[in-house]
Amino acid sequence: MTVRPYDAVLCDIDGVLRHWPAPGPADLDHVHGLPAGTIAAAAFAPPRLHPAITGEVTDEEWRAAVAADLADACGSTDRARSIVAAWSALVPRVDQEVVSLLTRVREVVAVALVSNATTRLESDLVRQGLHDLADVVVNTSRIGVAKPDPRVYRIAAERVGAPAHRCLFIDDTSENVVAAREVGMAAVHYRRIEDLEDALSALLRT
Repeated sequence: MTVRPYDAVLCDIDGVLRHWPAPGPADLDHVHGLPAGTIAAAAFAPPRLHPAITGEVTDEEWRAAVAADLADACGSTDRARSIVAAWSALVPRVDQEVVSLLTRVREVVAVALVSNATTRLESDLVRQGLHDLADVVVNTSRIGVAKPDPRVYRIAAERVGAPAHRCLFIDDTSENVVAAREVGMAAVHYRRIEDLEDALSALLRT
């Protein structure tokens, strides 16, 4: 009998399962006559983003705050809100190859999606038909801490019912991969689909 190398697979969402398309924030900057990087700087500055991905503020509150931050650059509050609404309406592309691999893996072991996300994540997953792809979704805005905090990995392992050393973690951010290894997980830095295929091949052979 073949021994499984892992009891659970924990997978990041954005950058692995989903990819944000063009037009993105940079394109919207250009369309609306803003200096390059204006929207991204307002939305993803750590003091603005961190409260949103740790649940200190809701997704709606975060986006409203981003609009307020952009008001001067945009010339008016109404224009800033309109631009944030356009940014908020962007829809990421789902990588169906990743969906297929995770679906096959779930027939063998538990699968968790683990994401630094706002309170909008669950509704977005439903909208894109991804809500039942995994056994567990660990949304950092629901647990109060974000990757690379080691507590995220421990909570995810607990929720899939596997010890950390029996989990395989996949993420496109190297800092998050390093943190997973520090809590005892096997971890893969995702850059292309072949990285995931190689990492999961042993499981798919069992």
